Amino acid sequence: MSLGHLSDHELWESILRGDQAAFSYFFKKHWQSVYTTVFFQLKDREVSKEITHDIFLNIWLKREHLEILSFSAYLKAAGRYHVYRHLKKEKVRPVEFKEDIGELDHYACQNEGDQQLSRQELENNVEEVVKGLPKRCREVFILSRQEHLSNDQIAGKLGISKRTVENQITYALHHLRTMLKVISIFLF
Repeated sequence: MSLGHLSDHELWESILRGDQAAFSYFFKKHWQSVYTTVFFQLKDREVSKEITHDIFLNIWLKREHLEILSFSAYLKAAGRYHVYRHLKKEKVRPVEFKEDIGELDHYACQNEGDQQLSRQELENNVEEVVKGLPKRCREVFILSRQEHLSNDQIAGKLGISKRTVENQITYALHHLRTMLKVISIFLF
């Protein structure tokens, strides 16, 4: 019997009667949507698959006690709930008592995520400022600061004088300092 013509409510009626084929069809029909909801929040394929399977397993095991009016809403809510539960479980760390506080140095906590975001934001701002430099100035600056070439090497590579290289780097650094001051004023 083909189940493709049945609505979700008709499938649900069959599932309530213990019809495994109807449940299998229901699973195949909605699996991708639930997985996408979970993966969007976790960005972890394996955990997202596991949570998605758990959601459908719970539906099958608790089918007789569930009253589902909107299947898409129920499945999305179940996905979000399981994600939050997973995240909460991941945050729980056992408390360990230490007699000697000196042993805690390696447990020091720093907000490296915040530092990394700040560093990335600064790098993006520098990149934008460098993109705004005149072409030759940008080229000299990149060769100097990103490719770590000496002024003589840059002059030889671009066919310009060493003094021109020095002037271009000086201009780029001055422009960069000025623009970063302006950006920092807006940030704070």
